[in-house]
Amino acid sequence: MTEQLQEHTRRRLLHSLMNIEAVTRSPSGNEQTEVYPEHTLIIVSEGQGWLKAEDRRYSLEKGAGFLIEAGSLNRIQAGEQGISWYRMEFALIPAGHVKLGTGDKGQEEHAEYLLCPGYLDCRPFSQCALLLDSIYYSFRRPEDVEWFAAQTRFQELLLLIMRANTPVLKAKDDREAVEASIRYMEEHCSEPLSVDQLAEIAGIGRARYTQIFKEITGRMPLEHLNGLRIERAQQQLLLTRDRLHEVALAAGYSNEYYFNRRFKRTVGVTPGQYRSLHQEGVRVFAPFLEDYLLALGITPVVQYCHAKWGKQEYLGLDQVPAFDISSGDWQGLIRYSPELIMLDDGFQRWQLGECSRVAPLFRLPFHQEDWRATLRSAAAVFGRTGRVQEVICDYEQQARQARRLLSRSVRGQTVALLRISAHGFALYGSENLGYAAGVLYEDLGLGRHPLVRQLTRGQKRVSLSPEELSGLNADHLFITFDRQEGEGRELLDTPIWRSLPAVRNRCVYEVDFMAWMNYGVLSHQRKIADVLKVLA
Repeated sequence: MTEQLQEHTRRRLLHSLMNIEAVTRSPSGNEQTEVYPEHTLIIVSEGQGWLKAEDRRYSLEKGAGFLIEAGSLNRIQAGEQGISWYRMEFALIPAGHVKLGTGDKGQEEHAEYLLCPGYLDCRPFSQCALLLDSIYYSFRRPEDVEWFAAQTRFQELLLLIMRANTPVLKAKDDREAVEASIRYMEEHCSEPLSVDQLAEIAGIGRARYTQIFKEITGRMPLEHLNGLRIERAQQQLLLTRDRLHEVALAAGYSNEYYFNRRFKRTVGVTPGQYRSLHQEGVRVFAPFLEDYLLALGITPVVQYCHAKWGKQEYLGLDQVPAFDISSGDWQGLIRYSPELIMLDDGFQRWQLGECSRVAPLFRLPFHQEDWRATLRSAAAVFGRTGRVQEVICDYEQQARQARRLLSRSVRGQTVALLRISAHGFALYGSENLGYAAGVLYEDLGLGRHPLVRQLTRGQKRVSLSPEELSGLNADHLFITFDRQEGEGRELLDTPIWRSLPAVRNRCVYEVDFMAWMNYGVLSHQRKIADVLKVLA
């Protein structure tokens, strides 16, 4: 797919619901021809029948759907027990358009819809049925807010169907299907969900689904669902001042008493006691997040380290004791008496959930590459929101000054970042993905080598083959060594490496692994300082 076409597929059309009808057809033996002037989605709610379109016959039964293009001719016939369906007419409203090259002239076209016309699998049908009833009711109400509710739920319905039918999202095997259902559970954990519904989403039997689910997560489905709900409640307790009843509802619990009991059983303290951790002076252990704490003026009671990676020396926490997260010695962590343990999205990799034996856990909302959003969330936990804008402004001023200097010294030159280990060379990405792309290519305005853009599109990093490495003729290379996988310094003695232009011109710069493989604002400031030191 060309870069132009990729941009094209991102500019979709908005689907605006124009009408919804509940249709019932009794068995008559006669086909009835339908011509729909608008794009139409039908979803069978009861019974069975057939639909003929373009000389093909499709069997329809409960849970089946069909997307019909505007103006197309279709024939629907009821089965022996009759058939009922919802018919939704909708308009496609362009959200934007692009020019697609067609010969010398070029032709302006609107984007296509995400769902292709034809047969659709509407699952989980129980969820679709709830949305259909809600859309039907709201669309017929006179209030504007109900019309808006119908439009919103129609988008939810389309999203549900898209996820069940888009080819790139379809699972290759049962395990991948269960993993997809787990992602669905994470996004909808506050909604009523049953094991049968989740198994239906995965498209496999309940017994097989439960078996694979436990293999993946170590927990039964409903146990995992409750864990997600408690995690959401923890976030709301520390990030908002919502009342406990509102927190319970938002997390998926309609009964506040049950919520309190479940919360204490899981976390070890009541919701009210947990919220008191919001106070200043709490003793906190925040592995991988110390950067954000220091930026906010908070010193952790203990810092994380790793047996092979070492400590985050760039933070200067020399007086703070270190705890090796790879040891699994949770009893050893107790002696530092943390009152709150704050984790990021990578906690599962290190089995840090076990820290709950030591102190209440808090999982910071995951903001992908957005360090500013992570900083704001951390600040909200500790009542330091007033400090956030000052930290961000200081960073942006430093980045602007550095960018001006570099625009004169390295104009037209390209840079790339490599992570080296015994496994080989890994190239870090562009498009603000990866630990350093946003700093190097956006904030500092340095030039991406074409290979970076070509190979890492949509990925944080990619492993390079010898042929790909030989094509990396960037003017400047920043390199860091991953000691966990074995440093691999012997790779710098190979003919391919020595032949690279940056190597021949002595434009290769080793940087600190812990500082560069981090998203925090202090690590980004360190990156800027390192770049200025060698390129300004």
